[in-house]
Amino acid sequence: MPRGISPRRPAKTGRHEGARAVPRARLVPSPAGGRDLRPVQPGRSLPGKTTATVTRSKYNPVAQERVSEILKRLDQLYPGVTCALTHRNAWELLVATILSAQSTDVRVNMVTPEIFKKYPTVQDFAALKPEQLEPDIRSTGFFRNKSKSVVGAAKKIVSDFGGEVPSEMDQLLTLPGVARKTANVVLGTWFKKNEGVVVDTHVYRISRRLELTRHDDPKKIEQDLMKIIPREKWTDFAHQVIWHGRKLCIARRPNCADCLLENICHAADKTWSTVETHKSAKP
Repeated sequence: MPRGISPRRPAKTGRHEGARAVPRARLVPSPAGGRDLRPVQPGRSLPGKTTATVTRSKYNPVAQERVSEILKRLDQLYPGVTCALTHRNAWELLVATILSAQSTDVRVNMVTPEIFKKYPTVQDFAALKPEQLEPDIRSTGFFRNKSKSVVGAAKKIVSDFGGEVPSEMDQLLTLPGVARKTANVVLGTWFKKNEGVVVDTHVYRISRRLELTRHDDPKKIEQDLMKIIPREKWTDFAHQVIWHGRKLCIARRPNCADCLLENICHAADKTWSTVETHKSAKP
C-alpha cells in the first residue's frame, strides 16, 4: 500500500455512504452441514443449490446457531462479569437490589456502605421503623416504599427464616418488596442457582433489539429467554447484557460501530449498520 494511504474506516456517525445498503448476514446452509453466519447477497444461490435463494422468511432470530453466536460474543466482551451491586452477603445483596429499582447501581453503591455501617445485621434492620430508614435511602428514589420493603423483608427473615436469607425461589417471593427479578439476582449471584433470567431495563431492551423476544411483558420475556438460552448461562447472560447496555448498547445512542454483535444485530434503532435493519427489532 502506498505510503500515506490508509484503508477507509466507516464513520461512527452512521452517515457514511451506503451504510445500510450492505446486505445483512444470514444463517445459511454450509457445505459441511448445519448453518453458518456468512453474508449472502439477496437473490444469490446458496452453496450446493442452483435455484434456491435467500429470503426474509428463512431468517430465524432464535435459531440455535444465532443464539449460540450471541452468547459466544458476549463471553468475549464480558468474561467473568458479575453483579455490579456492592455486597458482602446475601442480605446486603437483597437490600441493594430492592434499592436499585428505578435507580442506578452507582447511586445504590454510594448509599449502601453507609447504611450497612449504621445497621450491620438483618436484626438491626428488623428493629427499625420504616420512617427511620427513609433519610438514609432518600437519594435512591421512592424511598418510602423501599423503606417499608427493606424493613418488612428484614422482619420476615428474622421471624420466619432464622435471620438467614432463604435460598429458594418460593420463599424469597414471600418477602416484602421481592418479585422474580430481585429473587433471580439473589439466587443467581449469591447462591449460584439458575432459577430464572433477570429481566431489568437493559435485558428488556436488548433482548428485544436482538429479536430474542417480541413480548413487552418482563415475565413473558423471561420465559422466552429461558427457552432459548442454556440454563447454566441464565445468570451470566443477564449480567453480560446489563453490562453491554451500560457500556455499548446505550439506550439513547447505541455505539454500534464498536459493538462485537453488530453484524448479527438488525435493530431498527442502530446508529451504524453493515446489515439490513428490521422494523420489528426494537425496544
